[in-house]
Amino acid sequence: MKPFEIIRGIFIVGGPEITDGRDGCVYLINLRELVLIDTGAGWSVEKIISNINRLGLDPSNLTKILLTHCHIDHIGGAPEIRKRFGSRIYIHKLDAPPLENGDSILTAAGWYQTTFPQTPVDVRFDLPEEVLTIGGEKVVCLHSPGHTPGSISIYLDRDGKRVLFAQDLHGPLLQEFGSSLEDYRLSTKKLLDLEADILCEGHFGIYKTKKDVKDYILSCRRQYKVE
Repeated sequence: MKPFEIIRGIFIVGGPEITDGRDGCVYLINLRELVLIDTGAGWSVEKIISNINRLGLDPSNLTKILLTHCHIDHIGGAPEIRKRFGSRIYIHKLDAPPLENGDSILTAAGWYQTTFPQTPVDVRFDLPEEVLTIGGEKVVCLHSPGHTPGSISIYLDRDGKRVLFAQDLHGPLLQEFGSSLEDYRLSTKKLLDLEADILCEGHFGIYKTKKDVKDYILSCRRQYKVE
């Protein structure tokens, strides 16, 4: 599969069917400057950069990396991308320590038989909702714990559509990750209340109608017997 435009200025540039089977999905937003949401597991940085070029965009304009949580399949490429382009790394404060400590358990690097280098974070989200104004548009970052304590979900409105980036709604919820079923219940309810038109998920692709988004989130909640 090739990278493609989901809606004007929003693209998928990486993921298990595009770059490497170990990668979580990698999304790109063109807001005059480029914003990357997650970075894959680290083995496919060259392919991600190549895909950005194939879309006619300049990777040197990649100013921000928004990390949805601290797991290797989403953060692995962040150190190298920052090194090349000077991009700033954003993550919630509760998920920052695993990156900065290179924690093989909390980053799940051990699951992938690899390591993650100690990586300083540039910006730590601290509030339940943080709004970034980029290129005159608002990008909202919501604290949505459950899968990890510092998981975030991101949304913006584009051409009358609400686009939600909510990675790993399917879990897993594991004690070793600091997962919380009660947090998951509250977070997924918050996401349902957004009534998003498009969902860009972390491993299982893109849902393009309000009904499909709602049905997918509800199916994840049923998996964990959340009502």
